[in-house]
Amino acid sequence: MQLVIVESPAKAKTIEQYLGKDFKVLASYGHVRDLPPKDGSVRPDEGFAMDWELYRDKQKRFKEIADAAKDASRLVLATDPDREGEAISWHVQELLKKRKALPTKVDRVTFNSITKKAVTDAMAAPRELDQPLIDAYLGRRALDYLFGFTLSPVLWRKLPGAKSAGRVQSVALRLIVEREREIEAFKPDEYWSVLAHLEHDGTGFDARLVRFRGEKLEKLSLGAEGIAMEARQAVESGRFTVEDVEKKPLKRNPPPPFTTSTMQQEAARKLGYSASHTMRLAQTLYEAGAITYMRTDGVQMDGSAIAACRDAIGERYDDGYLPEKPRFYATKAKNAQEAHEAIRPTNFGRDRAGSGDEAKLYALIWKRAMASQMATARLERTTVTLRDATGQNELRATGQVVVFPGYFAVYQEGFDDKDEDEDGLLPALKAGDLPAKTGVEANQHFTQPPPRFSEASLVKRLEELGIGRPSTYASTIQTLRDRDYVRMEKNRFFAEESGRLLTAFLERFFPTYVAYDYTAGLEDELDTVSDGREDYKDLLSKFWADFKPKADEVMDKMPSEVTEALDEYLAEYLFPEREDGKDPRFCPLCEQEGRDGGRLALRGGRFGAFVACQNYPECKYTRRFAQPGGDGADQAEDGLMGTHPETGAEVHRKSGRFGPYVEMEHDGTKKRASIPKDLDDFDLDWAIKLLDLPRIIGAHPETGKEIEAAIGRYGPYLRHDGKYAKLSSTRDVFETGMNAAVSLLAEAANRKGAGRGKAEPIKTLGEHPTSGGEIKVMPGRYGPYVTDGTTNATIPKDVKPEDVEAAQAIELIDARAAKGPAKKKRKKAAPKKKAAAKKASPKKKATTKKPAAAEE
Repeated sequence: MQLVIVESPAKAKTIEQYLGKDFKVLASYGHVRDLPPKDGSVRPDEGFAMDWELYRDKQKRFKEIADAAKDASRLVLATDPDREGEAISWHVQELLKKRKALPTKVDRVTFNSITKKAVTDAMAAPRELDQPLIDAYLGRRALDYLFGFTLSPVLWRKLPGAKSAGRVQSVALRLIVEREREIEAFKPDEYWSVLAHLEHDGTGFDARLVRFRGEKLEKLSLGAEGIAMEARQAVESGRFTVEDVEKKPLKRNPPPPFTTSTMQQEAARKLGYSASHTMRLAQTLYEAGAITYMRTDGVQMDGSAIAACRDAIGERYDDGYLPEKPRFYATKAKNAQEAHEAIRPTNFGRDRAGSGDEAKLYALIWKRAMASQMATARLERTTVTLRDATGQNELRATGQVVVFPGYFAVYQEGFDDKDEDEDGLLPALKAGDLPAKTGVEANQHFTQPPPRFSEASLVKRLEELGIGRPSTYASTIQTLRDRDYVRMEKNRFFAEESGRLLTAFLERFFPTYVAYDYTAGLEDELDTVSDGREDYKDLLSKFWADFKPKADEVMDKMPSEVTEALDEYLAEYLFPEREDGKDPRFCPLCEQEGRDGGRLALRGGRFGAFVACQNYPECKYTRRFAQPGGDGADQAEDGLMGTHPETGAEVHRKSGRFGPYVEMEHDGTKKRASIPKDLDDFDLDWAIKLLDLPRIIGAHPETGKEIEAAIGRYGPYLRHDGKYAKLSSTRDVFETGMNAAVSLLAEAANRKGAGRGKAEPIKTLGEHPTSGGEIKVMPGRYGPYVTDGTTNATIPKDVKPEDVEAAQAIELIDARAAKGPAKKKRKKAAPKKKAAAKKASPKKKATTKKPAAAEE
């Protein structure tokens, strides 16, 4: 018997169909072991020795692998064709060696797609494990461990509120924070444009003023309303004749098939998918045999795939859509060993695969791959120049038409930031024509700050800088969100206060390790390790020789020293110059109340950093960290906002430890309301609305009891008869009507019912071979679980419920059933005995934390 090891049950099931009865295929369910999440798992003083630990939930699974290996004549390691796949194969081999269960013959095979031909061809051409690729994995894993486990304790002790820092994660966060700073520092410039509405032969078109009084107009040339009105008047009074019509042919060649990063970018732009969601869908499509391997830097396609693609184009389109020769694309990947074939369909005759989101992603992959072998798109760009009788003023109209669509017939690439070129169709014009003028308008504009990063543009920027690798981007971005260092609004990243503070700390005390060039340089060095040109331990030695002393130096500092250093480092941001010329650190509350010497400074607290007055406790002024100089949406100055229109009570805006809030006192009772972050137009009207909450929407049509909307500790919500439903935003509290409220409450009730066993299964997996009950993956109050109707078994935390397959579910259920029924709770001890026991062994409060593993 020959034993084949792959990662997933779906992959195992497919491959087993392609191989004969002499083969047994088992799944490892991904990595089988890792560095234990504790100090000492990597020991620099012992030549960077590493301790590995078998995952607790993989112990039974690996015993099955080991038992099968003892009876096998040959072991075939057929994990994924990348660094992680090589590492999984290495771990399996090392563990079998320890258990003395390793067959005499061990082969490594890889295939880029799960088709019968790809699998059988790979089995016929085995190789040995790629040691340089394994070394690159060991070097990367040790680097990430040493960075996270050395830096995290420093953060916990010196930077309140910080959770952890990762090597690539910290640099990605810096990109987001720096963009936030650019936006805040941006000063908009006013400019105007003059547009003439023209008509010729019944077709209307627009022309922009590009020359005024003989001077060429740049973007900011018309910088004020006065000069803009003069330019508008000149266009209105002038007679503009067509001076020149220029037609210029344009060609656009198709983009190459998807790599991992370009697939993530396009899925974000066109489908709105996160990088992690895209990779989950692609994994499913790959394991189903629909697409080639989805972690790749390569843009090339196999020769047989190119031929199949061209055949499919010829069947679907006219000859003009198929170029005479195949197109070949060169990879830009720095590491050829990790540059595999591009992501493409395994069968170009199949334009649909999967369902739901999987089907949408497959369609995108199919279109992109098809387009890559199609004809060039031909366009014609027309530029029409019009001048008035003086020759001093000039208008220009542009239009673009598609002469031949070529690959446009299948696919057009998306872009994050589109230009302002006009693509409309122009009428047939020639020199000497005098189009009719139907109107002239002068429009005011303001220059815009750089846009915040979307997932697509962040992935693109990381790739441009050479930071991380495409396969790590999804987990890196997800970690930033899980740590609450960033948040997403309208598909754009916003830096949270904790993320801004962490970035400032790293820039001040660890500038080298968040430098873009340094991080990219490490990636290059890891690539040289995977090429076999450098020893990974040499790389680790150079890193550790610089990093450890720096971490020790910061650890020796007092928390107050760290805060003072950050106060100085962030001074320009926290305390910008005031328009009145006064000291920007002067406390506004002390100034208002006539106290002397009140100066503001950064302080550290249990819940993070904040700005406070040095006159504390006499002065209670505080301001959140990310609130520079009292400017911006959240940073209006404290004070009287106005009076309530009904009660006449004064409404005050104040700053507290947990952010800004409004306060009103009426009939001896004070009422307060926090100012939500999502109100960017906050004013007195909003303050009154918040103070008047809860809002009564009306009586529920079924119960007759009131439905109210309010804002609580966990955000905006609806309440009815002791039941609750979440609302998406603060504005929904004031805009949600009766129909929407009833619907939201019903949906919330259904979800709550689901938590009590009434939920729809996440997926069903067929009958259990022993009990005969239907196996279901269910959501539960304490996490997802699998059940056959008799036995419930918790799904391990590192396994996604939607990824669970029948074999794993049966294993979990059988393991749980073997343990017997859950133990009953012990009876409560008698009061006297309980008190005596409590007195004998008092509980101690935890005073230390164990570092969490750094996540990339």
